[in-house]
Parts: sequence; structure tokens; C-alpha cells
Amino acid sequence: MNGKLIGFAPITDGDRAKAFYEGILGLTFVGDDGFAVVFRSGANMVRLAKMPKVEPAQFTILGWETTSIEDDVQSLTAKGVEFSRFGFLEHDALGIWTAPGGDKVAWFKDPDGNTLSLSQHITA
Repeated sequence: MNGKLIGFAPITDGDRAKAFYEGILGLTFVGDDGFAVVFRSGANMVRLAKMPKVEPAQFTILGWETTSIEDDVQSLTAKGVEFSRFGFLEHDALGIWTAPGGDKVAWFKDPDGNTLSLSQHITA
């Protein structure tokens, strides 16, 4: 498929999600159609589906690639975002894990407990 990507994530509170995804992460609010709160992230769309209850997945459900993960982690930390640390991985002081090949990842949660990530990849 070569079309634009649409990401989906479950939420329980549209106003709270809007405050986080727009106010903290900086996504562009598109609208609330009653079923989902919709944002643009670059050329892609993110639909946050309103659910009565959310059971967060045990893995990352949305992630953003960055060219300066340290700057982005520091910026989000300054806005109150807490980055997750996993005991089986070695994180730096900012909460960033570096994979054996050099890629870097930092994980954090949205207000509903969904795991999100920032990643910076080594290019060949």
C-alpha cells in the first residue's frame, strides 16, 4: 500500500486526549466526529477511537521517528511526560535505549496508558 498511513489508538476521554496529543505532543487537531478525536501528524492521520474502557497493549501502538531524539525527549520531559524504563534494557539518563545497531528508542504513555515511542534510526 502506498497511501498515507492512518494510525488508530483507543482512548476513554476525548478532552483529555486532545490536551495531551495536541497540547503536549504538538499534533494538529482535525476534529471530533463523535467516534474519534482526529489529528494530523505530518502527512499522516491519527484517529483516537473513543471507548468505554481501554486495556493498554503490552507493546508500542504509535511511534514517531525523529532526527534528534535527545532534544525531543528533553522537550517532552519539560512538558511533564515521563519516559518508561524497562529493567531488561539499559537506558541513558534521559530514558533512551540504544539498540546494538545504534538505533535509539524512548517510550512513554498517553493518559490512557497506551505505550507510545520516539525513535531515531541509523541510516545506511
